[in-house]
Amino acid sequence: MTGEKTVLGLILDGGRARRMGGADKGLLPLAGRPMLAHVVERLEPQCAMLALSANGDATRFAAFALPVLADDPPGFAGPLAGVLAGLEFCRRAAPPLTHVATLPADAPFAPRDFVARLIAALATTGGTVALAASLGRTHPVAGLWPVKLAPALRHALIEEGLRKVEAFAARFSLATVDWPGAPIDPFFNVNTREDLGRAEALIALAARV
Repeated sequence: MTGEKTVLGLILDGGRARRMGGADKGLLPLAGRPMLAHVVERLEPQCAMLALSANGDATRFAAFALPVLADDPPGFAGPLAGVLAGLEFCRRAAPPLTHVATLPADAPFAPRDFVARLIAALATTGGTVALAASLGRTHPVAGLWPVKLAPALRHALIEEGLRKVEAFAARFSLATVDWPGAPIDPFFNVNTREDLGRAEALIALAARV
């Protein structure tokens, strides 16, 4: 691959957010803006274009002026269905794009070198899929996926009922890229109302990294 100009940035906001009372996490306010706006700000400069993986009424995201890709197959099959939607969008509408970089909508501190480092890892290792890691944990939904995996992923979802992102990634040559967790974990997830409060406290520090 030749770099960020071949990459679709896909923000995954298709979950049910049960620990947030079913709220749409990407639209929750963080420092006066929807949390999704922070992710867009971080990811957009790193990619050829952005899209949003989300289910339900797409008009709620109209202010972002992004393509909204619903899960196919539907039925909240989890983040793998969102990854598939991004891969198939590239095959259908954007043939020059060779890879999809995925980030969850509740990761407002994502690294500004996210895509570049994943690309470099694949180039160095000859791997097929690259995933991010920090603080000793791999983050399966923060990764780089080649568009050519779309048929294999559709088969895994529909014919095998596969749901775990890490299980699908493990079928291929995998590169893992580690980011430091200080001064802030770039893959901090806002999963609860308490996490949202922590994110508010961290937002000023995050602006400097």
